[in-house]
Amino acid sequence: MSRERLHTKEISLATLFCISLILAGCGRIAHHPLVNIAKEEVTVNNRSQAMLGEPLTWQGTVTGRANEVDGIAAMQIPVLGPKKAATVIVEGKKFGDEWGVTLLEIRPDNGDEKLSLTADLAMRSGVETPKFDPTATQSPSTETAPPPAEITIDLPPGIPRPE
Repeated sequence: MSRERLHTKEISLATLFCISLILAGCGRIAHHPLVNIAKEEVTVNNRSQAMLGEPLTWQGTVTGRANEVDGIAAMQIPVLGPKKAATVIVEGKKFGDEWGVTLLEIRPDNGDEKLSLTADLAMRSGVETPKFDPTATQSPSTETAPPPAEITIDLPPGIPRPE
């Protein structure tokens, strides 16, 4: 085999190896727990069905990142319905061994207004977020430390002045 053909073959093998690594990475992210949660909610949610239509086709490549060490993930999932095509955005945080969704929305490809499903998912899954009540009375604290009588701060000497 000539030197040029051997070099070309090595480059081709290296290229195929790199492509297989990329596809393997995309395959792993496509099966991430947040992707599965997002697809399920978008499929059964009445508001997403009204926006996209039924049935949904999950086509294209799931993109994004999931950092198991930091426990933070964000993915984009292409979806096609009879009414329109869109991208599902899902973001989440890992608590212990479980991933929780912090953002779930549908962004239509045609630029229409996005649809947030974060609260819908929380209601359906039974995850409750504490709500702020401005009329609630503050419970009195039984133990309070007395304020300090005097505070002294020692400052370093200033810039020397020329004589």
